[in-house]
This record gives sequence, C-alpha cells and structure tokens, in this order.
Amino acid sequence: MIYRVRHATSYTYGSPVELASHVLHVTPRDFPGQRVIWTRLDCDPLPVRRRAGADHFGNRIFWLFHEAPHSRFDVVATSEVEVLFDPLPPVGLTPAWEDAAALALQDSDVSQYLFDGVMCPASAAAGAYAAQSFPAGRPVLEGLLDFNRRVFSEFRFRSGVTSLRTTIDEILTRREGVCQDFTHLMLSGLRRLGLPARYTSGYIRTRPAPGQKRRLGADVSHAWVGVWLGPEHGWIGLDPTNGIVVRDEHVVLGWGRDYADISPVRGLILGGGNDSLRVGVDLVPADEWDHDPALQALGAVPPDMEPGIVA
Repeated sequence: MIYRVRHATSYTYGSPVELASHVLHVTPRDFPGQRVIWTRLDCDPLPVRRRAGADHFGNRIFWLFHEAPHSRFDVVATSEVEVLFDPLPPVGLTPAWEDAAALALQDSDVSQYLFDGVMCPASAAAGAYAAQSFPAGRPVLEGLLDFNRRVFSEFRFRSGVTSLRTTIDEILTRREGVCQDFTHLMLSGLRRLGLPARYTSGYIRTRPAPGQKRRLGADVSHAWVGVWLGPEHGWIGLDPTNGIVVRDEHVVLGWGRDYADISPVRGLILGGGNDSLRVGVDLVPADEWDHDPALQALGAVPPDMEPGIVA
C-alpha cells in the first residue's frame, strides 16, 4: 500500500518570538517494511538556517533556526510512503520470552531499549501487570499478543484525562487514557521483565463514516509499541489502543525510548506568550488522494520533484 501523509503544525504566538530553534521529527523513516518514496518540508516563515540529519535512533530530523521576529510558525511535512510489513511468524516458532530477554543483552542495538526513558520508567506495578501474560516458558509472541489484548480490553480510550506528566502507576490505576499512555504502560511493563521495547510514533489510517465526507486535517499522530522477538524474527509492532498488530494501515514516523525522544516539534523560543497550537494530519492512499479535489487543494507535489528528495 502506498500512502500520502500530510502533517501540519501551526503555532500562533500572543507576542512576537524574536529568536527560535526547533527540532522536528515530522518526516517518516525508511526501514524493512517501509520505504519513503519522497518527502518534503515547507515552513513559514522560512528559517535563516536549516539542517537535515538523523538522531541517535536513526530517525529523520530537521533543525530550524529563526532570527527575525514572527507571530506564527507553520510547518507542513508531506510524504509518500510504501508500507509492506512481513506477516507474523508462527507463535510456536518464537523463543520463550526468557530466552528472548537473554538474547537481547547480547545486542547493543537492541538492549538500548531496555533502559528507562525520561517519561517511561520501569514501574514495578506495570511489571507485575505485564507478568500475567508471561508465565514461565511461554513463547514471547504469544505473551505479547495476550498483553496487547489485555490492555485493549481492560483500559478505556478517553482523551483529556491524562497529560505528559501522568505517571505509569497513575495510568495503571485509572485504566483510561490515550495511545501515548497505553504505549508507555506496555513499554514500562515489558522492560521490567527484561524485554526490549521501543516507543513508535506514526499514523494510522482512518475512514470517514459511511455516507460522510472526509474531514481534512481531522486525523492525529498515533503511538504504539515495537517489541523484539529475537534475532531470527526481529521487531514487530503492537497497537494496544486498537488491540491489533501493526500492519499495512500504519505509517511509522520514528521510534525511541518514549515520547520525549520522538516528539514531533520541540525547541527553544525567545519571546511569545499565550501561545496556541493546532495540528492536523491526513493519511490517505495515494491513489485516493490524487482523485480527491479537496486533498489536492492542500498542495500538489511539484512535477519535477525527484523521488527521495527532501525539499
């Protein structure tokens, strides 16, 4: 499946910002199962300096620097991405979860996801909750699927009841929250058991209700858990918010230890005050986008743009 994704972020400042430095994670990454065909980044006002690169985890990253007063900051990332994940291996062919945990310690690229993130410490309560899905000798994939199912069925999706300061134990007590909360809970529990897990940020396809028109910019960023099955089967994605395995309706932006590692826009500003933020996301199959005038009006791709160029 080939998707086109548009991620628009708009800050409005109550007072002008004199200087600003921003770090952006808003363009998808390449990895086995996902190929970025092209991506572009548009900013208003234009930065005086801009630099592209990769962060510690290999995610695409942009640094933007503004040195003139401005009352708004708008950034739009548009990308075309091909997604084709491998099917899950048979549950019985995955190692026992204790063996997967032991093997993780032998691989530095994998074992880094055993460590706490700023927002996601390894909670003893979360570990005890996760352990219910991992009796001795259980195949790691079987345990993971059960854990994912339990979070989906035992927690209620409810926005506005948690914040970036909500702790893992509070999430476990409340039994409600949003995708970020459920992801942090699973990460904390899995790491407590010694299983490497990473926070994955991206998008999931949504569909308008039957007979309804698509609402532009109505989607939001999504989050889920990446878990390592061992050296033979590698990483899979689990979406506890929807109780599913990540497949061809997800697009990966990037990953890290928790949300703080992969937040879409962060930085420092001099000035501002009483600021407001608006974010809109559209994730649509490319062939549908090309036949929808409303989506086309959001901004066409330059005809001379070559694949793989970051504008």
